[in-house]
Amino acid sequence: MQDVIDYLVGQQDDALQQLCEFLRIPSVSADSAFAADVARCAKWVRSAMEKAGLKAEIIPTKGHPIVYGERIESPELPTILVYGHYDVQPPDPLDLWTSPPFEPQIRDGRLFARGATDDKGQVFTHLKSIEAWMKLRGRLPVNIKFLIEGEEEVGSDNLEHFLKQNTDRLKADVAVISDTSQYGDGIPAITCGLRGIVAAEVRLTGPSKDLHSGIFGGSIANPANALAKICGQLVGDDGRIQIPGFYDDVEELTELEKQQFGQLPFDEAAFLSEVGSSAPFGESGRSTLERRWARPTCDINGMISGYTGQGPKTIIPSKATAKITCRLVPSQKPAKVLDALEKFLSSLCPPGLKFEFLRFHGCEAFVFDPTSEWITAASEAVKVAFGRPPVFIREGGSIPVVLSFKQILGLDTLLLGWGRNTDNLHSPNEHMHVADFHRGTLGSACLWQHLATVRRTS
Repeated sequence: MQDVIDYLVGQQDDALQQLCEFLRIPSVSADSAFAADVARCAKWVRSAMEKAGLKAEIIPTKGHPIVYGERIESPELPTILVYGHYDVQPPDPLDLWTSPPFEPQIRDGRLFARGATDDKGQVFTHLKSIEAWMKLRGRLPVNIKFLIEGEEEVGSDNLEHFLKQNTDRLKADVAVISDTSQYGDGIPAITCGLRGIVAAEVRLTGPSKDLHSGIFGGSIANPANALAKICGQLVGDDGRIQIPGFYDDVEELTELEKQQFGQLPFDEAAFLSEVGSSAPFGESGRSTLERRWARPTCDINGMISGYTGQGPKTIIPSKATAKITCRLVPSQKPAKVLDALEKFLSSLCPPGLKFEFLRFHGCEAFVFDPTSEWITAASEAVKVAFGRPPVFIREGGSIPVVLSFKQILGLDTLLLGWGRNTDNLHSPNEHMHVADFHRGTLGSACLWQHLATVRRTS
């Protein structure tokens, strides 16, 4: 496939200009003021799919549309489902951008614009690689289905319904998502695991109104005091979660994964400097990478109660609220963890306070066997594009669509990130290294060739 690689190298400038056109569309899904731009972006994606040689259409939802495209070469070939999103985060705060967020600029080898790496730049690598195969060969080495949504940044509210209504249409052998990152600069990675998540809110209500702390203090329960004490018992001094039964279903890393983690270049001092912390914290006897990627957590994300303005105000607040999330690892079940969390917190609530527990979103953890044939094939493709084999990592975050693919479509997902964690995702001055965009496009082109060799199991 050297002709495909040579073609892509020769077309790099044109591909970059087309990406800039994509990035100029302010497809902010969270703000209704941009609704027309989101719709315009969906049309742009459909056109790009058609230009690449796919049969494409825009599918309306109750929110922003899904763009679907496919090319089926032969039922004998593996079928790959490529997922991505064309919506982007709001660009605020605008004053922190060096250049306008929707006016792409290249500086110091990096392309600056909202969506450059999350996820337009990464999605576009796959469209350009398909286009190259079609222009030179007139066919693909695999069957391809593209599912590009416009609501990822606002929770993908309509995606799961679409998946359930189109299981036959979306049948495939494996999914590919490029919405993650390399391990480090010039160190490509395949993400083989993601933590799951549950989210909850705890509300304590005491007196019917805020009270004078001098007149009433010491005679009734203070919701703020109680909430601080309760939440303070979630995590022990050794970093272990104190919720009874929390670790019952937690799986340990395999020996292979422990070996792979141990071989990764990791500078703890540099890590602490990057996050602005003076010391690491977590479960005793666990490495920082293991704590971040493969161990469960329980974190207070915010606490609100009483008076927080300038100067003192001597009150006993009427209410106190805490928002809590737990990151989960394989085999932990979101509902079971939430049940245990609610039972633990309610048992600590003192008399005189009303306890409320609100449940929000949740998803299970994901892990992909790093020895699978799909991973092996993807590794060979990445090696060609980046000049070195990828490392195998997990990520501490969650990508709910990966679980949806598994539960609804029965698909495992190859997480192939071309960007970097330092690309300012969701922040001002988001960017993608131009070299990473081109390497990602080459990696994508090689990916189809290598995935074509995998033996199908069904």
